[in-house]
Amino acid sequence: MRIAVGVEYDGSRFRGWQRQERAPSVQAALEEALGFVADHPVALTCAGRTDAGVHATAQVAHFDSDAPRSARAWVLGANTRLPPEIALLWAAPVEPGFHARHSALSRSYRYVIQNRLSRPGLYRRRVCWVHEPLDAERMHEAAQALVGQHDFSAFRAAECQSRTPVRRVERISVRRAGEFVALDVTANAFLHHMVRNIAGTLIQVGCGERPANAVADALASRDRAAAGPTADAAGLYLTRVRYPPEAGLAMAEPAAWAMIPGV
Repeated sequence: MRIAVGVEYDGSRFRGWQRQERAPSVQAALEEALGFVADHPVALTCAGRTDAGVHATAQVAHFDSDAPRSARAWVLGANTRLPPEIALLWAAPVEPGFHARHSALSRSYRYVIQNRLSRPGLYRRRVCWVHEPLDAERMHEAAQALVGQHDFSAFRAAECQSRTPVRRVERISVRRAGEFVALDVTANAFLHHMVRNIAGTLIQVGCGERPANAVADALASRDRAAAGPTADAAGLYLTRVRYPPEAGLAMAEPAAWAMIPGV
C-alpha cells in the first residue's frame, strides 16, 4: 500500500530535507520514525526537497508499506519517535500511481521578513531580518513581472540540477502586516534557490537599492548576476502542495499557513 503523509518542520538545525551521511536531515528522521511504526525500513519521496534551514508547514511525502496500520497509528506512532522540530500531521492511503513530487500540480512558498531596526530575538531562526524600511507595495508591483511561464535562469542557483530553467508562476504577492513583510509565490515547480533569489532581489527593490523594473530586467537577462543576492534560508516556508482531486488529498491539505498572525 502506498501512504501519503503531511509534515511540518522547523528546518533550523537540519541540513535540509534530503538524507545525508554525516548531517541531520528531515528525511532521515521521518524514515526512522515511520520505519519503527511499520516494523520495516521505509523510503520517503517528498514533494519539495527543502534546503538547509528552510521550514515547511505542509510538506507532502509518500512511502510504501504492507504494515496494517491505521492513519491514526501512523501519525501518533511516528510522532513519538520524531524530534520536537518535526511533526507528522496526517497520513492517508493513496493509489499506487500517486507520487508526492510528480503528481503535484503546484507548490506554494512563503518568505517572511521581519522589517524593523532591532534584530529579531523570538523569530531569529524563523525570519529574514531587514533593518532598512521596505516598501512592500513597490515590491509587489515589481514582482508581477514574474507571473507566467518564463526562463528563470536569473533566479537559479549555479548548482541547480534541473534540466530546464523554465517554470510557470501562477501568482506572487508581497504584503505587509505591522513589522512583517510576506512574499507568497505559487508555481508549478521551483528551481534551486529560486524563491530566495527572488526575495533577495525584491528586498533590494523595497529598500530603494534597485529600481522597480530591476526584477523584469533580471528576468529578461537570464543572467544570475543581474538579480539580487540569495536571501537567508530562515525566512522560507513550504506552505502548500496542490494535487489533482482524484488523489483524494484535498481535505488533508492545509491551506497556506499564516506564519505570523495577520500576515
